[in-house]
Amino acid sequence: MGLQIIKPGTRIDFIGLRKIAFVLSAVLVLAGLGSLLAKGGPQYGIDFAGGMIVQIKVHKDVELAKLKGALEETRLPGLIVQTLGMADDHEYLLRTSSSDISSQQVRTMVADALAGPLGEGGYEIQRLEMVGPKVGADLRAHALEALFYAVLIIAVYISGRFEQRWTVAAIMAAALGGSIYGIGLLGLDMGWLIVMAMLITVGLCWYLKLNYALGAVVALIHDVAITVGVFSILGKEFDLTIIAALLTIIGYSLNDTIIVFDRIRENTRAQQDPRRFRSIINESINQTLSRTLMTSLTTLMVVACLFVLGGSVIHDFALALLIGIGVGTYSSIFVASPILMGFGPSMVAEGEGQA
Repeated sequence: MGLQIIKPGTRIDFIGLRKIAFVLSAVLVLAGLGSLLAKGGPQYGIDFAGGMIVQIKVHKDVELAKLKGALEETRLPGLIVQTLGMADDHEYLLRTSSSDISSQQVRTMVADALAGPLGEGGYEIQRLEMVGPKVGADLRAHALEALFYAVLIIAVYISGRFEQRWTVAAIMAAALGGSIYGIGLLGLDMGWLIVMAMLITVGLCWYLKLNYALGAVVALIHDVAITVGVFSILGKEFDLTIIAALLTIIGYSLNDTIIVFDRIRENTRAQQDPRRFRSIINESINQTLSRTLMTSLTTLMVVACLFVLGGSVIHDFALALLIGIGVGTYSSIFVASPILMGFGPSMVAEGEGQA
């Protein structure tokens, strides 16, 4: 018998708490949206905004404040200095948003600034990388497209798996995907385009009565929106590692939601009484609660170790996962399932095969 942290027979009325959960979710989403509007959008890192990264290694102990003070003399715009790796490595990462000067000029400026406090042989410039603004804009557009297409493919998968409506879902996906590609050729801002596409996806799931897909997609958008909002409130940068974290969060949240939806489908088949759909959902969440919490807690423990011990390079990636995994577990219980209940039991085809 597997380890359980929730006693069998637990009867928590999760659906009864849905109004409180919706208010909490609305507050978190609106707070993040307010922060994004106040700051004029996300704070993009060098990957998306363009700029330079310089990695240096010093050959003796030096205080970070002293190093920052010396490098400020370069007057490079948006300069950020952070430690890299373990303290004994004496490695530092410099980030600047400047892309108007050559890499050789930046190398010379950094070398001149470090020569005073460290001496001529007291440091080594190990790496210097530059990302142009055009490349950064292209990366940003492709990252947003990746998030959208991930959600769209998930909508198709959920509709096919739980409602056996592969054709309708595939037509919806093809129409949306083609529209996004075509409109993208007009040169419109990809950020607003993807936001509108997400809203249209939700609207189509509702109109076509793809109820399981609707619950899952709203939960995924909810998780990404809260994670992005918290990053904006904390003043964190968005780069390719954060996009990787968001895609990971989408996959993790979907896994939790599918576990609950699977149990709901099984219990609905067994009881065949649409009038009891609310109690069926509550029973299903309670039956999977122990598994959900065990999986989330063990995953959070690993990510917390990365957050504390992983160093500055992986710090923001781990923070995004901490927020996303926690919110994803919450949304599979308090967002996806109540939305499914709100639109009634979906008609399940007779003889549907197990996934």
